Amino acid sequence: MVSECVGSSNISEIELRRKLKYFFLSPCEKYRTRGRKPWKLFLQIVKITIITIQLVWFGLSNEMSVIFREENFTSFKHLFLKNYKEQKGIYAVYMKQEVHEHINFIIMRYLSLRNVTVGNQAFQKVNSTDMPLSLCQRFYTHVKISPENETFRISPDVQTECVYIYSTKPFNITDYSLDFKRLLSLDVHMNIKAINLQTVRHDELPDCYNFGVTVVFDNRAQSGQIKVLLHSSVHVSVCSYEKVSGSNAVSHFLLMVLFDSLVIGVCLLSLVLCMRSVSAGMRLITEYAAFVSVKRGKSISSAERMEFINGWNILIIISDILTVTASLLKICILSKELAAYTVCSILLGTATLLVWVGVLRYLGFFRKYNILIITMRAALPSALQFSLCAVMIYLSYCFCGWIVLGPHHVNFRSFHTAAYCLLSMINGDEVYSTFTKLRERSVLVWFFSRFYIYSFVSIFTYMVLSLFIAIITDTYELIKQQDEEVFSDLQKFMAEYRDAPAPGMDTDVLNE
Repeated sequence: MVSECVGSSNISEIELRRKLKYFFLSPCEKYRTRGRKPWKLFLQIVKITIITIQLVWFGLSNEMSVIFREENFTSFKHLFLKNYKEQKGIYAVYMKQEVHEHINFIIMRYLSLRNVTVGNQAFQKVNSTDMPLSLCQRFYTHVKISPENETFRISPDVQTECVYIYSTKPFNITDYSLDFKRLLSLDVHMNIKAINLQTVRHDELPDCYNFGVTVVFDNRAQSGQIKVLLHSSVHVSVCSYEKVSGSNAVSHFLLMVLFDSLVIGVCLLSLVLCMRSVSAGMRLITEYAAFVSVKRGKSISSAERMEFINGWNILIIISDILTVTASLLKICILSKELAAYTVCSILLGTATLLVWVGVLRYLGFFRKYNILIITMRAALPSALQFSLCAVMIYLSYCFCGWIVLGPHHVNFRSFHTAAYCLLSMINGDEVYSTFTKLRERSVLVWFFSRFYIYSFVSIFTYMVLSLFIAIITDTYELIKQQDEEVFSDLQKFMAEYRDAPAPGMDTDVLNE
């Protein structure tokens, strides 16, 4: 009776080893062992192909939308900013007369927009009535300033006052009063409609665009310089009436929807297979943990539990969910139900990134091709510890540069611009220009800037980067020289079963 129990125990232990060994086999090894075709591998190859094609098609369509928005933004600058030229620097006015001339110029251009523009922009209409142009000024409620006597009296309360200008009603700018001593800002807002017709050439129905154009006269500094800025927000909507003669838009739409449906079907199938593999791993964790607890009187470690959870499957599951969501959103965009190009591009781009990275999983079965992933995984703890120290030094230089050099150099005017400038210095991009712009400052600032820049470049370019590369290099060399060894108890337990699973063995663990 005892021998029967021992024999049964040995059979169950052998069976568990077989399941574990089969679970951790590569698709090629499973094919050689049991003749099981690597369907998941084939599916991932098909998926990466169709998702890439989908991304390219959407990218070409999205590119037309982006170009249309950017070119309209540029045209608004030339239409509504007086004497505007494409140049770097600040566009500003300095005299009261210039402010009135610029406001009058904007109003006249807006009222005569259809006669002036070479595009298809027009007023936005609501119930057959043109939307008015709004002129809003923000100013202090009470201000009395005497710079000659060095005296002032001011109330911090801010008041907003708006005037609405209609195309059917005349407006004289000379009747509009501006108190420049109290003025903080003046906003001129317009609503302009446009239609992106270039999509017709690609058998796509055009979209209608609603641009909210705002010209801001910024006088918050009260420095004698009023900065003039133009902002443009855009909302894409479905046109109220669409008719394209002699176009294949309908057949193109059906073809794109069919292809997106194919992508959704393939991704759902991939999602089911990966979730089944994760579920099989969870069942094996429970079975192996129970065996170790009963037979050896101990619990398995968290590291051993993580060996059952295939991170590549989790990555593929996330990419499949993102792809399905993006494809559904893309179908809504094609059918003109939505116009969320930005959200769709983020989801689709991230999903494609994860799909391509997920292919490394299958290269990981070959040690020579998997050296990059192994090196990154082994070097990650040391690299993170080293990076934490480097980030602390980097932040200290950012704060110091912002406070000391900010008043003297535009690249250090704010904390985030200082961080960008220092990061560019590591690559050698901003060193000379920074030296040049600080050349004419005071002697104290000049000496400090030299010490600051020299020390930063020396520490990060010659020391930090070199040490970081040394960590990766040492890890890589160690992995190259390292022989295959069994590290965990789980691997030792599987190694005791040397024979491959029998071709006809029935197992419920599928992890191709």
